[in-house]
Amino acid sequence: MFDRLVDAVLIFGFPLGVLVGYMWRDRISRARGARYLAERNRAARGDTALSRSDPMKPSMISPRPRWAILGVVALSAFAMVAVRSIREPVLRVAGWTLVVSEPVAPADVIVLSLYSGGAGALEAADLVQSGISKRVAVFMDPRSLEDREFIRRGLRYEDEGARQIRQLASLGVADVMRIPTIEGGSEGEGQALPQWCDEQQLQSIVFVADRDHSRRVRRVLDRTMKGHSTRVTVQPARYSNFDPDRWWETRRGVAAELVGLQKLLLDVVLHPISF
Repeated sequence: MFDRLVDAVLIFGFPLGVLVGYMWRDRISRARGARYLAERNRAARGDTALSRSDPMKPSMISPRPRWAILGVVALSAFAMVAVRSIREPVLRVAGWTLVVSEPVAPADVIVLSLYSGGAGALEAADLVQSGISKRVAVFMDPRSLEDREFIRRGLRYEDEGARQIRQLASLGVADVMRIPTIEGGSEGEGQALPQWCDEQQLQSIVFVADRDHSRRVRRVLDRTMKGHSTRVTVQPARYSNFDPDRWWETRRGVAAELVGLQKLLLDVVLHPISF
């Protein structure tokens, strides 16, 4: 259903917009022509002089030729034929704009972004199994008001970092390190990572991020890790819900694409040179 809606917008939206624009332009042209003729007739009768000069010539008040309408129809026909073959490649390019793809080599530590969730834990466990590294590091997000209230009531509460550690343990990853942060989000992780890498004297890390955030994360790490000796490779979580090849087929995919593009464009605007 959503796929057909996208088709309909692409097929009829542009020609309809052209047609509406043409109709309004023609209407304004006729109105100006009528005003010009009325003022000229009044001036010829000696009723009043033209209040102001109007550069419009009589030849300009004729209606648009019929070929304009035929052109709109031709554009509609062309869109109906070409839209399916053009639309999907363009949407795939838009999806892969958010995803970074880098070769992964053995590293000292696999660092897991908080916002990669369970998909990131699965990706990190697979990397451990493939021999990339035996150690995994997880960010510990600062306690929110919600966290503190659960603790105040003496209730068991599991934040995102603790949840990822539990998931890693269930996947057989025992060597898990913790990275403290004072601010949430990708920027907060990027600010905490350089100092931690220096303290641990790490030469290389693999940073696991959610697919639709990986391109922006790459830019953030390029900025924050500048001047530090640790080499960083960004690995998108393959089990992420975002599919760059078919994101437009679900509402969740469309939302992730739109939000991801907004954040990436904002990052480009704020940091044109990100290295």
